[in-house]
Amino acid sequence: MDLSRLQSACQLSRRNFLFQSLWGVGAVTMADLLKAEGIAQDPAPQFDADPLAAKQPHFAARAKHCIYIYLEGGPSQMDLYDPKPTLNRLDGQALPESLLKNMQFAFLQKETARIMGTPRKFAKHGECGMDFSDLLPHLATCADDLCMIRSVHSDQFNHVPAQLLMNCGSAIAGRPSMGSWLCYGLGSESRDLPAYVSLVTTGRGIPGGSASWSSGFLPSSYSGVLFGNEGETVNNIRNPAGITPHLQKSSVDFINDLNRLRTADTGDSELASRIKAYELAFRLQSSTPELTDLSGETQATLDMYGFDRKEPKINSNRGGKGLFRAFAYNCLLARRMIERGVRTVNVIHSSWDHHSRLDPELAHNCEMADQPIAALIKDLKQRGLLEDTLVIIGSEFGRTPLGENRPGYKKVTGRDHHPGAFTILMAGGGIKPGCVFGESDEIGWSVQQNPVHVHDLHATVLHLFGLDHTRLTHRVQGRDFRLTDVAGRVVQEILT
Repeated sequence: MDLSRLQSACQLSRRNFLFQSLWGVGAVTMADLLKAEGIAQDPAPQFDADPLAAKQPHFAARAKHCIYIYLEGGPSQMDLYDPKPTLNRLDGQALPESLLKNMQFAFLQKETARIMGTPRKFAKHGECGMDFSDLLPHLATCADDLCMIRSVHSDQFNHVPAQLLMNCGSAIAGRPSMGSWLCYGLGSESRDLPAYVSLVTTGRGIPGGSASWSSGFLPSSYSGVLFGNEGETVNNIRNPAGITPHLQKSSVDFINDLNRLRTADTGDSELASRIKAYELAFRLQSSTPELTDLSGETQATLDMYGFDRKEPKINSNRGGKGLFRAFAYNCLLARRMIERGVRTVNVIHSSWDHHSRLDPELAHNCEMADQPIAALIKDLKQRGLLEDTLVIIGSEFGRTPLGENRPGYKKVTGRDHHPGAFTILMAGGGIKPGCVFGESDEIGWSVQQNPVHVHDLHATVLHLFGLDHTRLTHRVQGRDFRLTDVAGRVVQEILT
């Protein structure tokens, strides 16, 4: 189809709208009136408008970029971050029935469950005296740059709804992820890379799947783009044999001409997103090889992230094996993306769901993740990037102080899901360093001081990026939706 036929078809579409439509110009006037009353939505964006163009925040921002390290499954907080000497003293004892009465568990049989202590040894680190267990020696050296929140709590006790709540602000599938909201509110600083990237180092898989980085009902331009591990980081990034860059560019231009024709006819904003996606994909063919080429990184940097560590053997089928180098690579790649203007990077690792074999498998995962995460924080700091890069280390919930006594298990060696009180870590981007906030009770059963709900966490993250969580909304089906639903408060106590 030549350009003259495209233009003719577009003109015909406008004539159809203005002269053959039942409503005509009157419909435009009515739409303006309805919009003024808050009933109608804004018109669909034009196809030549860039949905990821940089936007001004609501107020001065402390953070510009976010690296969200998501340890899927629920790491055991009382074995890593939140020492509870009482657990060992009460090991083997039952909890009072009053505490168990209204509790729900995924697998644990609460009538016969008993408190389970921990073999882990804790020590205080940094000038702030932050507690870490012996499983996290590298992260412990970052204590004075970290904020540890020990009073996070959630409404969900199973993985998929809990992951959706933690990542998207709702346990209902189809809502935009936090990274999508950030890109929707602020756009992107990079023209040649996606605004939002997910780097998944998966073992057993992620129960919530791509919903954790989806744009939901927002235009798909704001969705996270999944990158693979070291090697062919983006699938199908290379042209097939015989396809030259010129031919590829001509194909993209022609497809986008067709999409523009259809957009002019329908006003479908998703077609506008598709046009931008094709254009970005073409540019990725040039930008991705440079991004993933680590030849410019020093050997000292690669060693700091632990690229060539020897992975210890572990007898496990849970999927945490063989990922030492991949996780180190993704942590380093996250830093390189931030340097190139990517707004949000998710670094996701699964296999922290320890219903059994907690001691050996948690130790294995920590040995895999501890050094690269600490290296990332130190690397960002020494390059002057930590000041405006928010780093979050979290999961959907923690683990129960009770040992899991699932029927059929010969021995109690793990812990069940526990949303009542768990720990996340944050650093950089306006977060108060060397800070321990909130407190759980003496066995880690519930929050005792300064509770932080998931909605509060999201409100605080948006605030750091200069976004008012009550004003960052998107109208769908007659209602204004937001990341924090109808709740959330900014936790001012953890801000600089």
